[in-house]
Amino acid sequence: MDQSGITPNTSNQQLVINSDNDSATALLQEKQARRRDNLRDVSLVEYMTVGILCFVNLINYMDRFTLAGVLSDVQDEFGIDNAMGGLLQTVFVVAYMVFAPLFGYLGDRYSRRIIMSYGVALWSLTTFLGSFIDNFVVFTIFRGLVGIGEASYSTIAPTIISDLFVGNVRSKMLAFFYFAIPVGSGLGYIVGSVAGAAAGNWRWGLRITPFLGAVAVALIMWVMEDPKRGQAEDSQMKPSTYKDDIRSIIRNPSFMLSTLAFTCVAFVAGALAWWGPQFIYLGLKMQEDVNITQERVSQIFGVITMAAGLLGVPMGAWLGAALVKRFPRAHPVLCGAGLLLSAPAMTLGLVLVEGYAYAPFVLMFIAEVALNLNWAIVADMSLYVVIPPRRSTAEAFQILISHMLGDAGSPYLVGVISESLKRSLSPEEQPSPQVEFSSLQYALFVTCFVEVIGGIFFLLTAIYIVRDKLKVDRAIAVTSKIV
Repeated sequence: MDQSGITPNTSNQQLVINSDNDSATALLQEKQARRRDNLRDVSLVEYMTVGILCFVNLINYMDRFTLAGVLSDVQDEFGIDNAMGGLLQTVFVVAYMVFAPLFGYLGDRYSRRIIMSYGVALWSLTTFLGSFIDNFVVFTIFRGLVGIGEASYSTIAPTIISDLFVGNVRSKMLAFFYFAIPVGSGLGYIVGSVAGAAAGNWRWGLRITPFLGAVAVALIMWVMEDPKRGQAEDSQMKPSTYKDDIRSIIRNPSFMLSTLAFTCVAFVAGALAWWGPQFIYLGLKMQEDVNITQERVSQIFGVITMAAGLLGVPMGAWLGAALVKRFPRAHPVLCGAGLLLSAPAMTLGLVLVEGYAYAPFVLMFIAEVALNLNWAIVADMSLYVVIPPRRSTAEAFQILISHMLGDAGSPYLVGVISESLKRSLSPEEQPSPQVEFSSLQYALFVTCFVEVIGGIFFLLTAIYIVRDKLKVDRAIAVTSKIV
């Protein structure tokens, strides 16, 4: 049997021969299928655990994008241009992705409850302290510390859900978990702009989530369940060496291709989330019959982001669950179709901002709904093509690649392209509002091309997904106590 580099289990359980593997796999799948679609079998503690994870994910993304809702105020206070404004998010994401592999290794071997508690406490404390800092360099360093804290949570949380549930129940719980990303991002814009406007100081927007973080730490420590790794699948597999883990992940085509596709998603989401409100504001400001403020645009953009998440994430999970029964390759195909639909809607939205007041918001909503179709599905795919004791490492590896090549650089890259275009269009004078707008518009067009590339990677994933999932099912079956 091809186990794709999976190291033998160290227990005394004897592995069955190839002819028995198919039988063992069928028995395991039959056992799991009995609870696959039945939410009534989910216990109260399990529901509470998912609710806590969703709550923490919500404030995680609130904290991440609160600053984006008041970016123009931040730039004015520190006296920085678009490139330095994008660098703030890049520093955060770089710290986030660099520390993800460490937390992935720890998450596969030690208490996930303790690791997450310390991480949430770190990001909450550094966000709060950072709101009092007046020096841009020090403020940027604190944003990096926030990224370290968030890496500890984002790397581990999905694996807890995978260890509690299987099949469509897992897909539904992951959808609930991941819908908090766009909703939390939208709330971040709203909280940042509303709190900043109410207090007359953008820094107050950063002082909301730390208090929610303190509540989250208490819930993680004393309420959340931390299941055994592979519990839902009755897996008895033991952790292998980190070297074996990485080797197996790299040789997994479904995981690697979906990771490259998700990198494109991260690139687009990072650039749009950071620059979207400011870009739309610049376009609307040039229209004589439109009177709107930066805070108002951030609030509208936040509502659109939330609504797109509330619609797109559950829709993706529902379509994936419905289609995969008849078409086993439905998950990656659906993700690819979402990106290929989002690209033209995004392009039109960027083009029409200068001349229309409502059409850009509608088109951005459509683009974000299509983009959000993949959140829960990608997470599910990444988990079911990797064996249980390797999943935190796989999540960490995906975070590292997707952020390193995705949203770690996209806000900064868009800012740099924008500033370069400004200098080209206005070499000897202060850029006009038209130049400010056009330079950022041309820079954001990069995201539309990246979406198409991501769609292609997802469609390539469909070639291998069935084979790689079956390998994992067989590997679990031969090391499980099937009764």
